[in-house]
Amino acid sequence: MGLLHECARILRRTPIHPQWLLGKRQVPQGLTSATGVILDIGAADRWIAAHLPKAVNYIALDYPATGNEFYDARPDIFADACILPIADQCVDGVVCFEVIEHVPDPALALKEIARVLRPGGRAWISMPFLYPLHNEPFDFQRFTEFGLRRDAARASLEVVSLHRSGHAIRAAGLIMCLAIAGGVDAKKGVLKILLLPIALLAIVLTNAVTWLMSQLWPDWKNIATGHFLELRKGTEPATGDGPKT
Repeated sequence: MGLLHECARILRRTPIHPQWLLGKRQVPQGLTSATGVILDIGAADRWIAAHLPKAVNYIALDYPATGNEFYDARPDIFADACILPIADQCVDGVVCFEVIEHVPDPALALKEIARVLRPGGRAWISMPFLYPLHNEPFDFQRFTEFGLRRDAARASLEVVSLHRSGHAIRAAGLIMCLAIAGGVDAKKGVLKILLLPIALLAIVLTNAVTWLMSQLWPDWKNIATGHFLELRKGTEPATGDGPKT
């Protein structure tokens, strides 16, 4: 499995790979200058730790069912994002990349993030928008920008920034490549062997044409591969609905 993972990692940098159009992993600028305690929810192989300042106290957390089976996770804590075993207001920052779609109650997960953050603390969150079903049966939803803003507001978290990931044309090309690869992967025997070279050629052509079009064609904000958010917990206590009598 180690060799297969390494080959897939190398090929992902080339147009042969069906996910080439995703590009490199993005690290939010705020994380590179983070301080204090940083909690990484859905840490997988702890890749984000290499991008944090050395003085940061990094805590990796992952969910047993998905972390062990899909991502070779090496967390400090195995836990549920909706029931964090972390005390109130003891974390300076939270990283939660490509996790919310796998949580049965995403609004509760955001409330838990708000609970453990210190006042003024920040959270960096990403979620796919146009992307195939994955890690079944732990794939529950995709949110629009407005759904993400809604749940952040319900958790009393301010949206500092929200960015779409992926040009609209590249997002469409990515889905095409994954559909080609997925169709071949679903077959067995001789048919799979016959389809494989056709699929590789189709993926390379789709990647090349899509990338070129994305350089020339105007973007359209209604289609994206995913969304990245930076959230901030207020320094003042959240207000209720008004004085109670």
